Amino acid sequence: MLMGIKTKVFLVRHGETEWNLSGRWQGHLDAPLTERGEDQARCLGERLQEETFDACFVSDLGRAVKTSEIAGAPSALAFERDERIRERDLGVIQGMTTAEMLDSCPDVYHSFRNDGPDYVLPGGESFRQFQQRCIDALEDFASRHPGGRLLVISHGGVLGAIFRHVTGIPLEAPRRFLLMNCSVNIVEKDEEDWTLGSWGDVSHLKNLESLDDS
Repeated sequence: MLMGIKTKVFLVRHGETEWNLSGRWQGHLDAPLTERGEDQARCLGERLQEETFDACFVSDLGRAVKTSEIAGAPSALAFERDERIRERDLGVIQGMTTAEMLDSCPDVYHSFRNDGPDYVLPGGESFRQFQQRCIDALEDFASRHPGGRLLVISHGGVLGAIFRHVTGIPLEAPRRFLLMNCSVNIVEKDEEDWTLGSWGDVSHLKNLESLDDS
């Protein structure tokens, strides 16, 4: 990183999906955007017209790609897909509601909730493993575009993992910050470290409701 140069990263969670509404844990599985989710993405697109970006990245999962296509259209933004900024791999509990987990795999759900950040979900990954790949991707983006303005459209879990990294919140600590659909969140890196610029901005969504369900 060049001395005195700050890299600014705009982090965005995808628009609302059908599974967000029904309470299903998505992970690497996918669900389509709702009509409101598409409207959120259109409002985001209007907001992004106020900005310029040196590079744009998006998770390769469908809900993030669709959000990027809608939001990026007004500014003709070109996105690079990157699987490292996928949501956490939730293994055997993907696609389930909490009630279904408690019915079909209560031991796994209990461990998921209580055994800490190093618990590896069967067929999935631990919170610590997940956070590390998010950090690796973020650092790579910043190193490739020092001093640049970057846009990343991803998932609530990814934003949460990065928020904890930037602010130094332990993985074991309960979440007390928002992860809203189509929110704009800004982190910055200088030659030393990351800092938090702003978080949870949904003012561009006007009167549209935005869920915090990650």
